[in-house]
Amino acid sequence: MRRLFAIALLILAIAPAVFFAANENSSDKLNEKAGATFRYADERMGEKQDMSDKFMFARIHFGPVFPGVFWGDGRGAPPWSHDYPEAGLHLRKILTELSKTQVHNDINEYVFTFNDPNLCKYPFAYLCEVGFMDLSEDEIKGMREYLLRGGFLLVDDFRDQRGRGYEFQNFAEYVKRAFPEEEYQIKPLDISHPIFNCFFSIKTLDVNGNYGVRPQFLGVEDKHGRLMMMINYNYDVSDFWQWSNNPFQPIEDSNTAYKFGVNYVFYSMTH
Repeated sequence: MRRLFAIALLILAIAPAVFFAANENSSDKLNEKAGATFRYADERMGEKQDMSDKFMFARIHFGPVFPGVFWGDGRGAPPWSHDYPEAGLHLRKILTELSKTQVHNDINEYVFTFNDPNLCKYPFAYLCEVGFMDLSEDEIKGMREYLLRGGFLLVDDFRDQRGRGYEFQNFAEYVKRAFPEEEYQIKPLDISHPIFNCFFSIKTLDVNGNYGVRPQFLGVEDKHGRLMMMINYNYDVSDFWQWSNNPFQPIEDSNTAYKFGVNYVFYSMTH
């Protein structure tokens, strides 16, 4: 994929991929033991080998595991797998082209459930179609631990045509169960937030949102003000990544989506 941004870029270096500082109350030994025994019904899921030495896109799975079912876009594909694997592959290629970030390319992203301890090796996780999300209590606890230990979650590709309807409410309920404390609130973000200015200076949030309604950019911060969850509501940024090598995809929309994606990654790795 060679459709790069039509603007001048400053090549930036970034710190090595040493992402997580263990919580004082967590147990590295327990984490290691659990990771060694965590098994999935589908052999495509989980960590095949430790790739935390470089940036690796991670995707969150939810719902029942049906071994061998098709992942991606198409009839019968589970909603969490939409845009897999092209979107992640294309974004990592762009990161390689635009910066000196060490990236694992040409390998499909790892797919984890929230309660897989190996997820905590990877600072950036992607979750989509949360209007259909169904999490167990262990997965809810895993989401909380991942984010409080320094993980960053991009929530993408869900929508409600008339206000914050069922899809948003379903997602918000799980966030509330993971973070019942009052200080953890889903709140709107504006263009002044550092995530929109950490690599590219994004000028507007009034962008093409795929669904005929204006996107909303929301977030959840930890107690220190670090944005640990970026929420693209009424927007499908990964759809633009996936189809950016298609000549029928508007290049301006693709460029805009990559600006968001690159900023999300850089923010996740520097905060």
